[in-house]
Amino acid sequence: MTERVKVVTLGCEKNLVDSEIMSGLINERGYQLVEQADDATVIIVNTCGFIDAAKEESVNTILDMAEFKQTGRLKALIVSGCLTQRYKKQLMDEMPEIDGIVGTGDFHHINDIVDEALHGKKPIKVGNPVFDYDQKLPRLVSTERYTAYVKIAEGCDNACTFCSIPIMRGNFRSRSMESIIAEVQQLADQGVKEVSLIAQDSTNYGTDLYDKFMLPELLNRVSEVEGIAWVRLHYAYPGFFTDELIETIANNPKVCNYIDMPLQHSEDSILKRMRRPGRQRDTRELVAKIRASIPDVAIRTSIIVGFPGETEEDFERLCDFVREMKFDRLGVFTYSNEEDTPAVRLPDQVPDDVKEWRSNTLMEIQREVSKDNSSKHIGSEIDVLVERYDGRSDVYIGRSPYDAPEIDGEVFISNCTAGIGEIQRVRITHAFEFDMSGEGLA
Repeated sequence: MTERVKVVTLGCEKNLVDSEIMSGLINERGYQLVEQADDATVIIVNTCGFIDAAKEESVNTILDMAEFKQTGRLKALIVSGCLTQRYKKQLMDEMPEIDGIVGTGDFHHINDIVDEALHGKKPIKVGNPVFDYDQKLPRLVSTERYTAYVKIAEGCDNACTFCSIPIMRGNFRSRSMESIIAEVQQLADQGVKEVSLIAQDSTNYGTDLYDKFMLPELLNRVSEVEGIAWVRLHYAYPGFFTDELIETIANNPKVCNYIDMPLQHSEDSILKRMRRPGRQRDTRELVAKIRASIPDVAIRTSIIVGFPGETEEDFERLCDFVREMKFDRLGVFTYSNEEDTPAVRLPDQVPDDVKEWRSNTLMEIQREVSKDNSSKHIGSEIDVLVERYDGRSDVYIGRSPYDAPEIDGEVFISNCTAGIGEIQRVRITHAFEFDMSGEGLA
């Protein structure tokens, strides 16, 4: 009987790409991929281990999937991803439900792990996270047919004191430009119109392979692939954001005027403790330069509250900073103590209840900022990638170039003439707190 495999993905888009490659390898082996976990004889849980909440979700998901050994058809439960890279021994020792483990640098061996687990072994394949995939590996894209993520680099060299990514993913490693372009071409041939370029540190792309910042050239090369309409950039490290990159985004019509640039904080004392590049003055100058060159740019950032040593005065100034900067999109995270990171040893740890209060307070401030920002689009015309139809409201729903898949706002379109996966020009007639509502033009 052909084994039926369910892949469960947790965490970030980089994990999603890894799952898609594992799915491609599994499919090549002749196993059948299934949607429902209760129908699977093999389940692979691709975990996240970035912060405590992600670890907890990963462990709970593993336990939930293990129940299908009693209630379903499950014969082998495999765990992969960041949690296994950090805690392989603890997982195997404390969770007998697990039948095999594979790390972030070894997931291309997934078929061997599955085969061994099905034969009653307890395989563990977790080495140094140094593997780099290329377009020759099979990949089954799980997102909608018109959009896909493309990983341009792996790992990180920045050594922020709060971050465990280098532990789980290794040092920074760029993919070759030829490999990336070949993959984008494959995706375009399958009907993909929007590619989102992702890396832990995308602005550093190319420095290890080509001895210079190559992201501007990569953006231009990707945009030249026939069939690609939108190129979106994620996780731009502010310390390496060059003038050439700004010019490329401003001048290339296929590169979305959307910049996902995690800043993490505003206050110099906290940035220094975090080991982040530059200081608040540098951030303000960079954002001002970006907005001057790209007037309609949407800037998304993320902020960590409750970092060790963050005082009430630091937080108040952070709130003022968010009000003044008027970021188009903002995510707030509470600081999480991560084992083996330098920040764990820092004094003046902030209580959990204070972290939560600060997170909620900052998001309320951003809610008002977003409401004001959305209203500025009323009366303008923008392109929208149509994603689905809502029969109850009789409207089509899509995303603008200023909105990334799943995490940002949506546009509601009446009188839509484009099909799903196509781009429609609309005029914005209403704006809501985190969304824009558009009316399609004839």
